[in-house]
Amino acid sequence: LSDGDRRKQISVRGIAGLGDVAEVRKSFNRHLHFTLVKDRNVATPRDYYFALAHTVRDHLVGRWIRTQQHYYERDPKRIYYLSLEFYMGRTLQNTMVNLGLQNACDEAIYQLGLDLEELEEIEEDAGLGNGGLGRLAACFLDSMATLGLAAYGYGIRYEFGIFNQKIVDGWQVEEADDWLRYGNPWEKARPEYMLPVHFYGRVEHTPEGVKWIDTQVVLAMPYDTPVPGYKNNTVNTMRLWSAKAPNDFNLQEFNMGDYIEAVLDRNLAENISRLLYPNDNFFEGKELRLKQEYFVVAATLQDIIRRFKSSKFGCRDPVRTCFETFPDKVAIQLNDTHPALSIPELMRILVDVEKVDWDKAWEITKRTCAYTNHTVLPEALERWPVSMFEKLLPRHLEIIYALNQMHLDRVAALYPGDIDRLRRMSVIEEGDCKRINMAHLCVIGSHAVNGVARIHSDIVKNSVFKDFYELEPEKFQNKTNGITPRRWLLLCNPGLADVIAEKIGEGFITDLSQLKKLLDFIDSETFIRDVAKVKQENKLKFAAYLEEQYKVKINPVSMFDVQVKRIHEYKRQLLNCLHAITLYNRIRCNPSKSFVPRTIMIGGKAAPGYHMAKMIIKLITSIGEVINNDPYVGDKLKVIFLENYRVSLAEKVIPAADLSQQISTAGTEASGTGNMKFMVNGALTIGTMDGANVEMAEEAGEENLFIFGMRVEDVEALDRKGYNAREYYESLPELRQAIDQISSGFFSPRDPGCFRDVVNMLMHHDRFKVFADYEAYIKCQGQVDQLFMDPREWTRKVIRNIACSGKFSSDRTITEYAREIWGVEPSATAIPPPNIPRN
Repeated sequence: LSDGDRRKQISVRGIAGLGDVAEVRKSFNRHLHFTLVKDRNVATPRDYYFALAHTVRDHLVGRWIRTQQHYYERDPKRIYYLSLEFYMGRTLQNTMVNLGLQNACDEAIYQLGLDLEELEEIEEDAGLGNGGLGRLAACFLDSMATLGLAAYGYGIRYEFGIFNQKIVDGWQVEEADDWLRYGNPWEKARPEYMLPVHFYGRVEHTPEGVKWIDTQVVLAMPYDTPVPGYKNNTVNTMRLWSAKAPNDFNLQEFNMGDYIEAVLDRNLAENISRLLYPNDNFFEGKELRLKQEYFVVAATLQDIIRRFKSSKFGCRDPVRTCFETFPDKVAIQLNDTHPALSIPELMRILVDVEKVDWDKAWEITKRTCAYTNHTVLPEALERWPVSMFEKLLPRHLEIIYALNQMHLDRVAALYPGDIDRLRRMSVIEEGDCKRINMAHLCVIGSHAVNGVARIHSDIVKNSVFKDFYELEPEKFQNKTNGITPRRWLLLCNPGLADVIAEKIGEGFITDLSQLKKLLDFIDSETFIRDVAKVKQENKLKFAAYLEEQYKVKINPVSMFDVQVKRIHEYKRQLLNCLHAITLYNRIRCNPSKSFVPRTIMIGGKAAPGYHMAKMIIKLITSIGEVINNDPYVGDKLKVIFLENYRVSLAEKVIPAADLSQQISTAGTEASGTGNMKFMVNGALTIGTMDGANVEMAEEAGEENLFIFGMRVEDVEALDRKGYNAREYYESLPELRQAIDQISSGFFSPRDPGCFRDVVNMLMHHDRFKVFADYEAYIKCQGQVDQLFMDPREWTRKVIRNIACSGKFSSDRTITEYAREIWGVEPSATAIPPPNIPRN
C-alpha cells in the first residue's frame, strides 16, 4: 500500500492517537532491547515479532488481572467450557483488533521501517484442533468474553497440534507441528496451581466410604492464555493442562532399582499431553486418548471446586462445605462426549471425597452439566471397552454401572416389559466386547442436550436419541452454531468491514443482526461497485499469495470456486472432482465455445489413517496435474489443491472466494461453520439442504443460494428403496465418461490402477450417494455460471447474503446458551479499564 492508502484505509480499526503510537514504539523498542542477547546485534524478523507480541501483551495484563478481580468480588455464576480441542490460530492480530490497538501498532511499526503484515506471518498457528469442533470452541471463547460472561475454556496444551500437511508427488505427507519451538508469548505457566491426576489402582469399600488407592499419579500443570473481549476491557482465561511426571515417578516402588530407567520413564506420564489425535468425526479407542480425556476432566474439576470453595464470601458462607449452591455458581458445558468423564468424576468427588449423599450428588451433577452433540455418524460415537475402564479408571466404572442401573430402573418402571428399549437405552452395550456408550452417559447426566443446527437437533431427537427424547423431551434443545465476526470479518476482511461501516456504522461488529440494514443499499450502484471492488482486491491478493507460496499462476478474473474443510467421504469432495472432470471434458469437446473461467480450489487435511481420504487428495492433485497442463484448456479451468489448510490460510482464502461449496449428503453435516464464514465474506453458496445451509437459505431466501440435490427425506427414501450406483452410471453419459477416465488411468498414466479403490467404493459401497446428486449438482453449477456472467446481479445476491448472515454470529449462539442452558444474562457493560481507579 502507498502511504496515502495506508493512512486512509482504516475506519473500523479505529484512529490511532499520536500518544498511543509513541507509547507502542517506546514499548516495542524496550522489548526488542531485552530480547536481543549480548552476542547478537542484528535483530531477526522473529525478534521483531516477539517484541511486538510482548508489547501487545502488556496491554492485556492489567485488564486480565482486573477482570479476574472483578469476578472474584462479584462472584457471578461461572461458565466452564470443556473441550479436547481449541483451534485458536494466530493470536497477535486478534488481540490488537479486540483491544482497539491495530492502528497504533500499524503506524508505530511503519515508522520503525517494518511491515506489520510481515511480522504477523511469523506467528505459528495454535493448531490445537482438527476442524469445526475445535474452531467453534475458539469462536465461543471470543463471544463469551465479548458478552462479559465469567467464562473459562479448559483443555489440553498439546505439545504437537494438528500435523502440517505437505503434498509430495500428489500424496499427503504428515509432518509434526512443533508449534512451541520458539516459545509462545501468549501463555503464562501457573505452577502454583499444579494438580495431581490419578490413574489405575484399585477400589476399596470401607465403613468410612469408598477409597481409590494404589494409583499412579500424573501432575497437571496449567498454562493460561488471555481471551480478550471486543473493546470491553474483559479478558477471560483459557487454561490448558500439560502433563508432568511427579519427581518420585517410578522411584517409589524400587529405590534401590534402576534410577536412570525410572527417570527416563517420566516420558510415559508426560506423553499424555504430547499430541492431538488427528481424527475428525472418527472414534479410535486408544488408551492414550482415554487418558487424555480423564486428564483434562480430573484437573479441571479440581480447579472448579477450588474456585467454588474460595469464592469471595467463602470464609463466612456455608458455600465452603455445602454443595447445594454448586449448580447456581457453576455451569459445565461438554463439547461433544470427549469430556463426558466429568459426569462420573463429579459424582466421585461429591460422594467419595465430599461425602455428599448419592441422590443429592446426582441432582447436583445433572443440574451442573450440559452436553452438545456434534455428529450423527455412527463411526464417530465414542464407545469405550469396559475392560479398558476396569484397568484405568476402576472407580469410575463402578459409578457408571450404578448410574446406569438407576437409569434403567426408571425406564423399566415407565415401560414395563419393554426389554428392547432397555437394551437400546443402556449406557453399557452388551456384546463380544462390552462397551460404554459415552453419548448415553452424557444424556442421562445432563440437564440440557443440544444439537448445533435446527435440522441436526431434529435428527438428534427423532433418531439418534429418540428413546431419550420420549423420556425427557424438555432436555433437548437446538443451538445453531455461529462464528465470531471479529476474526471472520473485521480481521480477515478489513476492506469489506470498512465498506459496510461506511453505510451502517460500526454497531454490526458486536450485533451482527445490524447487517440487515444493508438491504436498503441493494440497488445502490456505488455500494454494488464498492462490494465488487473489495472482492476483486481480495482475489488479486490471494492470487499473489498462491504465486509466491506455491508458484501457481491463476487467472484473477476467473470464478474462485472453493471447498475447504477436512477431507471426508460424507463431505463429498468427490462430487466436486466429478464436476471438475465434467467441465474439463466439455471444454475439450468444444474448445472454441466460450466458458465461464473457473479456478477450483480444494483444501483440507485427511486423518493419517484414513485411506480413502488420502486417495481423494491424490485424485484431486492428479486431476489438477492433467487439467492445468492441457493447452486446450488454458485459462478457462484450473484445479488447485490448497496445501496445509489451517486457520491462518482460511483467513486468506475465504475473503477471496466467489463460490462456497457445502455439498455433504443431506443429514450428515451437523452444522458446518465454514459455510457461515463464506456467507458473511461475500461468497455465494452452492449446497445441499444440510446442516446450517438450511437456515442460511431460510434467512437469505432459497433463491439467493444455489440449493440442489436430495433432502433428508429423499435420502431416507433412497435407503429404503436401495441405492444402486450403477443405475446412475448407466444413464448419465457425462458421469460414465468421468468414472471411466478415473478408472482407466487417464488421470494417473504412470499408475493406471491407482484409483481402483475410489471407483470401487463409488460403484459398490458409497454410503454417501455421490452419484444420486450428480445430475442435480451439474445442472445447478450451470446456473452458477449463468449468474456469474452478470456481475451486477451476482453482486446484488452477494449483498443480500451478507445482509442476511447476522443470525450466524457466535454472539447470538452464546446468548442463547447463556439464557437457555446456563441461566446467566450477557452484559453489554464494559469493565473500567486498568488506568481508571477502582471504586
